[in-house]
Amino acid sequence: MFRLIMRKTNDIKLRHKLVLSIVFVMMIPVMMVGIFLTVELRQMALNDATKQTLNNVERVQKQTLEIINVALDISTRLLFDNRLKALANTSHETVYDVVKAYQEYPDIRDNIRLNKQISNIRLYMDNPTLINNWEFFQIDKKTEEAPWFKSAVDGKGMINWYYIEDERTQHKELSLIRKIDFLEYHTFGILVINVSGSYLNSSLSLEPFETMIVDDNNNIVSANRGSLIGKTLEDLNFDSSVSVMEKGTYESVVDGERSRIVIDKLQPDSSLSGLRIVSVFSIASIVKDANRINQAALTVIIISLLVAIVLIYVVSMLLSNRLLRLSKHISKLAVGNLNAVLEIDGKDEIAQISRQFNSMIGNIKELMNEVQATQIQKNQLEIKQNEIKFKMLASQINPHFLFNALESIRMKAHLKGDNEISIVVKNLGRLMRSSLNVGSKKIPLQNELEMVRYYLEIQQFRYGDRVSFNLSIDPRSQQVEIPPLIIQPLVENAVIHGLENRMEHGIVSIKAYIVGEELRIEVLDNGQGMDQRKVNELVGLLNSTEDDHNHIGMRNVHHRLQLSYGIQYGLNIHSQPNKGTKIEFCIPIGGSLLV
Repeated sequence: MFRLIMRKTNDIKLRHKLVLSIVFVMMIPVMMVGIFLTVELRQMALNDATKQTLNNVERVQKQTLEIINVALDISTRLLFDNRLKALANTSHETVYDVVKAYQEYPDIRDNIRLNKQISNIRLYMDNPTLINNWEFFQIDKKTEEAPWFKSAVDGKGMINWYYIEDERTQHKELSLIRKIDFLEYHTFGILVINVSGSYLNSSLSLEPFETMIVDDNNNIVSANRGSLIGKTLEDLNFDSSVSVMEKGTYESVVDGERSRIVIDKLQPDSSLSGLRIVSVFSIASIVKDANRINQAALTVIIISLLVAIVLIYVVSMLLSNRLLRLSKHISKLAVGNLNAVLEIDGKDEIAQISRQFNSMIGNIKELMNEVQATQIQKNQLEIKQNEIKFKMLASQINPHFLFNALESIRMKAHLKGDNEISIVVKNLGRLMRSSLNVGSKKIPLQNELEMVRYYLEIQQFRYGDRVSFNLSIDPRSQQVEIPPLIIQPLVENAVIHGLENRMEHGIVSIKAYIVGEELRIEVLDNGQGMDQRKVNELVGLLNSTEDDHNHIGMRNVHHRLQLSYGIQYGLNIHSQPNKGTKIEFCIPIGGSLLV
């Protein structure tokens, strides 16, 4: 798929590629940043509005609690008011007595007059001698069946909050409902204290968002929008799941708009029921400014993009025209026109390519002249190469002839009972065959040691008891692969230069063992050795690049090690006069050949 896209992309002209690149390179990041900033800006606006609403709700909660605490304090005082108890439970003989008793008890009127938060106070009693005067009411059948009356009777003196109609004004108001037990008279009364709706509404008038006070039955008892008072949350098309929530922040559709709703619970002391502060704000109204900023930013981005496209198109036209001129000259060169020289018109990359094109034409002309000059030499070279090939084919016969001759000698010696000569000839043949079969591939250490053994056995035949050898090989190292003919030249050097002039018994030792991740090879002799000056000369010879026939085997091994494994590898020489010489090297196990 990727290759197909790349192939299709290569078919598009350069000017179009540049236009597309500016569109994608500029538009996509800008769109990503724009979307990110839009989301973040909207979220910040919503979070700020939510935070402000929470603070507003908390302030409304405190203000509302201050208002209803007035009703709570009045209800507590009336609960223990003995004069009220006596008035409510006395059987009055005449209307005059009732009116006189009412006049002598001005506490209800005084509480209403002194506390603007309270609009009305009334007590419902089952006392036929009392007269309804908007403060004391007889309990009739309608009152007994009212939900607020029943819950007050069952409340055992606890307070309930209901949104009920005032019988005097015929308006519904938030009311404190409380049962007062007159134990010594075995009677009770229901105290109703109306909280001033206008006072509650004034405390909400300054709220920036739509804020309501709702009772437990979802009745809106107060709001900063007058048209909402008296309705229920269901009338506002609140989601049913949100309508029953007591506290938290929610999102829902209200009046057809996506809105965020903040709800907080207000539970007055000694109350069975409570109130909720509900604040609603439209998400669209909050993010309106953010959307306006985003639209302005989008307009600027689109204009900038159009200007950038025009500019890049003009630049692409200039570039493509120069490249087209270069392409035409290359086409002329392709058909053999070596006089197609480009005019240099600048210092940019295209001008550099033009210079290189002109330089290439000049080089081609020179090469053509050289080809013509060397055409005669080519025929002579082919003749010499054919002669070399013929000699190489002929030289391949010599090794096979030598192996056959050595095998015939070995058989003759074996038939005549001279086993020593037979073994030496056999070892010589194996040694030569192994040497000729060696290629550039690595071989196991044990194969290399076989060649070393053949060589040492031949030297033992030559020198007799003057030379012996010792192999100390770690079994783990035998299958480690090494370059071929890497140990035998060192052994040969030890025999020739170390032991050849030694009259007494000479010993050549070969050690192979593994140290960490490396194979270590040591070749030791107890020959005449060298002083440090000669050691330094030999080391310099090994590292020299000049041709020298001395120690050619050791130089070959040293250079092959460094070429195979790196400059840090190679031969290390340790020697002391009359004590012998040790030549050692390391090979990384599993290391790949560098050449």
